[in-house]
Amino acid sequence: MEESVSDGPGYEWVDDQDRFDALCGVWAGEPRYGLDTEFHRERTYYPRLALLQMAWSGGVAVVDPMAVDIRPLASVLSGPALMVAHAGDQDVEVLELACGQAPTGVFDTQIAAGFLGMVAPSLSRLVEGLLGHGLPKSDRLTDWTRRPLTETQRRYAASDVAHLLELHDVLTERLGRAGRMDWAEQECAEQLANRRAPSVPEHAWWRMREARQLRGASRGVAQELAAWRERRAAELDVPARHVVPDIAMASIAHRPPRDAAELAQVRGLEQRRLGRETQEGVLEAVRRGLDLPASDVQRPPDASVDRTRRPAVALAAAWVGQLAEDLELDPGLLATRADLADFLSGRPSRLDHGWRNRLVGEPVRELAAGQAALAFDGKGGLLVEARSHRPLGGQAHQAGPSPQD
Repeated sequence: MEESVSDGPGYEWVDDQDRFDALCGVWAGEPRYGLDTEFHRERTYYPRLALLQMAWSGGVAVVDPMAVDIRPLASVLSGPALMVAHAGDQDVEVLELACGQAPTGVFDTQIAAGFLGMVAPSLSRLVEGLLGHGLPKSDRLTDWTRRPLTETQRRYAASDVAHLLELHDVLTERLGRAGRMDWAEQECAEQLANRRAPSVPEHAWWRMREARQLRGASRGVAQELAAWRERRAAELDVPARHVVPDIAMASIAHRPPRDAAELAQVRGLEQRRLGRETQEGVLEAVRRGLDLPASDVQRPPDASVDRTRRPAVALAAAWVGQLAEDLELDPGLLATRADLADFLSGRPSRLDHGWRNRLVGEPVRELAAGQAALAFDGKGGLLVEARSHRPLGGQAHQAGPSPQD
């Protein structure tokens, strides 16, 4: 352990198990804590934790997970304390893998800032804009697994959490004044729940290049092959592309090889040495895919919009942009074009419930049903208002007399 004495936030470097265990006991008694992680996944299937940073009322700790077992942190994560993080969805994934536990509650400062009109701000921008502090610069390509870390690297890591609790104070105060604290809390809770949803190997083929253009048996081959590659990559803890390259996946789906000789001719595999287990795995997956009934193919969700609904989506998107500006909200938090398309097509959407349904869902529903209309407000803005059912200009002659005539 050592204490930094250089410029920047003071921190404690923790590479001793007894000290880490003692700190976990301290953190478990805190009402909140700031957390960040440094990790790498370029050469592995699972993200590999390289550094853990914690902030609490008593200071900042930078923990070396390559020197200590961080599983005792699970007792902190499972407790009632609130985890404060910035863009923390990947941190949650890393914590689940490293500790077997996700936090019970998260306040994400990036999400919260979106409800105050800031669009996906970086941590440095948020700290500088709200707190007036500058954060130290660092090479974003730092290899955090390399030891020993320099003092500059450690200080930079500490700065990632040093201001999180102060940010939490400022953001909650502003959200409270704006009447949007509930919105931010709901959004953070939904993000946490979605992050913990397990992945389905049979859906991996959806990420394949030109997956939506595949037809017939090619879909079954793509599904079985991608699912096998995903499981094999997880087993070996290597990136999926290291098992079979992406370009080869597409080639195999379009023209399935029947044997090892044909497999060796597949584009992307010509210069690679495939082990026997990989060859057999690929060919067996191809055979399963060719035999897979069409009804068992798990197709990507239909994101299309019926032609009659497209004008409504375009109009609603224009109004949502205006509404977001009026409310000083990040438009992506209010409703995306995909949210509107799903909502108007009857598919599950974020607009189905909660504050989004009240602000956006119900007005859009009335707009699509012809009970409301989009109008200029006379100042260059847009608004949704009750429809008069009185066509103007040439439309009146085409429509015939109105019910009121």
